[in-house]
Amino acid sequence: MALVLNEEQTMLRDAARDFLQGRAPLSHLRKLRDEGVAEGFSPGLWAEMAEMGWAAIIIPEAYGGLDYGCTGLGLVLEQSGRTLTPSPLLSTALLGVSALILAHNDDICSAWLPQIASGEKLLAVAFEESSQHRPGTVNCSAELTEDGYLLNGSKLAVIDGQVADAFIVSMRTRTGENLNEGISLFLVAKNTPGLQIETTELLDNHRSSRIRLSDVLVNRDQLLSPLHGGYPILNKVLDRGRIGMAAEMLGIAQEAFERTMDYLKQRKQFGVPIGTFQALQHRAAILFGEIELCKSVVLKALQALDEDSEEVPLLASLAKARCGQTASLATAESIQMHGGIGMTDEFDIGFFIKRWRALNQQLGDFRYHLNRFARLRGY
Repeated sequence: MALVLNEEQTMLRDAARDFLQGRAPLSHLRKLRDEGVAEGFSPGLWAEMAEMGWAAIIIPEAYGGLDYGCTGLGLVLEQSGRTLTPSPLLSTALLGVSALILAHNDDICSAWLPQIASGEKLLAVAFEESSQHRPGTVNCSAELTEDGYLLNGSKLAVIDGQVADAFIVSMRTRTGENLNEGISLFLVAKNTPGLQIETTELLDNHRSSRIRLSDVLVNRDQLLSPLHGGYPILNKVLDRGRIGMAAEMLGIAQEAFERTMDYLKQRKQFGVPIGTFQALQHRAAILFGEIELCKSVVLKALQALDEDSEEVPLLASLAKARCGQTASLATAESIQMHGGIGMTDEFDIGFFIKRWRALNQQLGDFRYHLNRFARLRGY
C-alpha cells in the first residue's frame, strides 16, 4: 500500500487538527494542571470527542462503532501530540478497545463496546508489575474456586487507571517453564471488593495508577481471553499501543520543530534572525529529515495493523524506537535553540519534552525496542 493518505483520512486528520487546536490548545493542559483536575483530563472535552466518533474509530459497526481502522485513530493521536491534549484516547479507545476486540469475547464486547463508543465508559489495561517493561513476567495469580476466580497481586503504571470503569488485568493461571504461557486476561470492574487504586500525577501532568488486588473475586464470565491464552492477545494489544504512542510522539516532534523554526525567524542576535546562522540551519535540516522518516514509519505501521500483517511486531518496535529517538532529538533541540527561556514554565516548549519522556518509557523505551527489533530480525 502506498504511504499516502486517502481523501477521507486527510479530512479526518484536518478535522482533528482544527478541533484540538481550537478546543484544546496547550493552554488547556496548563489550566488542567493549575486547577489540579482529578481526572487528569476534561470529561466535557472527552464527551465532545466521543460525539465526533473518536472513541468509536476502531470499534466494529456491530457494536456501535465506526470500524474506520487504526490508521484513522493514529492520525487523531498524532494531532493530539501536537497539542499535548490529555484524554483517554490511548488507554480506552486504543488499548482497552483493542483488548476486547482481539479477545473475541462476544458477551463482553456486546456489554462494553457500545458504551465505550458513546463515551459513557472507560477502560484501562493493567499488565506491568515492575519498573522495567516486562509484560510476560506475570506474578499476579488467579485461582479457580467454586464461586469463580480469586485474583491477587499488584499492577503498576496503569494509564488512566483513576477514571477507568473497569480494568483488563493480566493474571497467571498456570505456572510453567515458559513465562509467556499460562497468562489469562480478566475484566475487573472498579467497584469490585478487594480492588484498591492509588493514583500518581506524572511529569507530563497525565495520570497513572497502581492497582492492588486482594482476594478479588470475579465470575467465570469475566475471563476475557481463552484460559491460559492471554499473552498472545496482550502482545498484539501492546503493539497497537506502541504504534499509537509512536504516532503521538511524531506529533510532538513536528510541533516542537515548527515552533522552534518560528522562533529562529523571530529571535535576533547581532541584528539578524538567529535562523540565518548556518550551524542552526544544519541542525534544523537534520531534524527535518528525521521527522520525515518517522512519518513514513508510522503510516506504514498503522497500515500494517489494518491489514493484519505479520510484520506488525517488527514495525511496532521500529516505530516506537524511531519516533522515540526523533522526539528526543526534536524536544532537546527545541529547548537548546530557544536558550534559557526554553527551560522556564512560562514558555510552552518545555511541555513537549515532558510528554515525550513519559511516552518513551511506557510500553518499552527506544532501547527496549531497538533490542526487540534486532531479535525479531534474527540477531
